[in-house]
Amino acid sequence: MRKVLQSDWVSRLIDALLPVFATLAALVLGAVMLLFLKVNPIEAYKALWDGAFGSSNAFAETLVKATPLLLIAIGICISFRGDVINIGGEGQMIIGAIFATWVGLTLTSLPGWLVITLAMLAGFLGGAIWGGIPGVLKAYFRVNEILSTVMMNAIAVQLMNFLLRGPMIDPSQAELASKIPQTARLLDIFRLPRLVPTRLHLGALIAVVLAILVYILLWRTTLGYRIRAVGQSPHASRYAGIKVPRYIVLALLFSGAFAGLAGATQVFGVNFRMITDGSSSGFTGSAGFNGIVAALFGQLHPLWSIPASVLFGALLVGANSMQRVVQVPSAFVTALNGLVVVFVVSSEILRRRRQRRRLAAAGQDEESPPPDKEKLPQAERVT
Repeated sequence: MRKVLQSDWVSRLIDALLPVFATLAALVLGAVMLLFLKVNPIEAYKALWDGAFGSSNAFAETLVKATPLLLIAIGICISFRGDVINIGGEGQMIIGAIFATWVGLTLTSLPGWLVITLAMLAGFLGGAIWGGIPGVLKAYFRVNEILSTVMMNAIAVQLMNFLLRGPMIDPSQAELASKIPQTARLLDIFRLPRLVPTRLHLGALIAVVLAILVYILLWRTTLGYRIRAVGQSPHASRYAGIKVPRYIVLALLFSGAFAGLAGATQVFGVNFRMITDGSSSGFTGSAGFNGIVAALFGQLHPLWSIPASVLFGALLVGANSMQRVVQVPSAFVTALNGLVVVFVVSSEILRRRRQRRRLAAAGQDEESPPPDKEKLPQAERVT
């Protein structure tokens, strides 16, 4: 039994299932918390399931919530594979939304399909710029990317608040004393196509197609190979002639670009305007952080990030339904999401440790091959 558990394929299977075990453990702990709240965990989780998958409309809401998570997750796959930690998805998503919204509010005389296309490209570009700045700081000035991306988040939030309370504010709100921070509503022809009567929009299909393309980029192109090589060993990559700073910048640039596209799809597919409560989550819904967890759950693989994003979209939608049905406090919903995040991130740390142990064991086996019996002295060959 021990030999089976130590075999390579079983060990890899356990690594692949670690995020699943982590999520289940978080839900078990959540059930204990529900018992302390005097709520039946079975009824609560049934409400969660029904809220996420109980009807076609519920499943559509899950996919709507999963769309920005998937776009951010595939960007995170690129940056983390390049050994660059991008915590700036929130800010990059906001900047992409600002760029896209400006296109939608300015180019009102153009055909709808053209404005939508330009807005998606503008969101992609805006996120790329915001992600590329920490990339340049990391590659050429050795500034820690975690610190710089978090700071860029704060700058993006303040820029959003300034624009939505000033130059980009809805003219109807500018005349009122309340002055809600929001832009004017986009024209109907500028909305992403929807699967009526649900809110599921074309952005979900775009995200899935891009996940496939990112997989091809990372594992079937020279550019993707070099990004992964830099992530595995910058020194070996530099020795092989790869320009390491360039690919560090590209990793963060691509990661930011997909986060910016997520912001654009939120504006053109869900809200039809940019609106906030003054915080980053007021617009993003914390998708910039949840997308990181979805990527880790998917083992930093673009294709596995698709079901991972759907799962986390289901948890977010279902948790809100659970709150309404069994009347649990909103703080519990936040705590449950936090538990899942902590457990999944911890499982990724454990997976990497197990992977290092496997590689170390394989290296020892190669350095110490079994002795050749024919070359042993006769006394040692006697059994």
